[in-house]
Amino acid sequence: MAVKIRLARAGAKKRPFYRIVATHADSPRDGRFLERLGTYDPSANPSKVEVNQPRLAYWLGVGAKPSETVARLLKSVPAT
Repeated sequence: MAVKIRLARAGAKKRPFYRIVATHADSPRDGRFLERLGTYDPSANPSKVEVNQPRLAYWLGVGAKPSETVARLLKSVPAT
């Protein structure tokens, strides 16, 4: 089964907060996920992205595909 790295919405109404998760491609947006890899807070000024780099590298290494939005966010995160 294909694995995607994508955003899962959390937070209150009109106060979005997202988790970056590894999940099966056919799972619902906010449904079950395999592992939480980080967070994205667009409300912070500037936007705040936190990622667990070793686990992200593992999932990318086993063939997980990031969504377009996650790929764009990951470009802004410095590699450690």
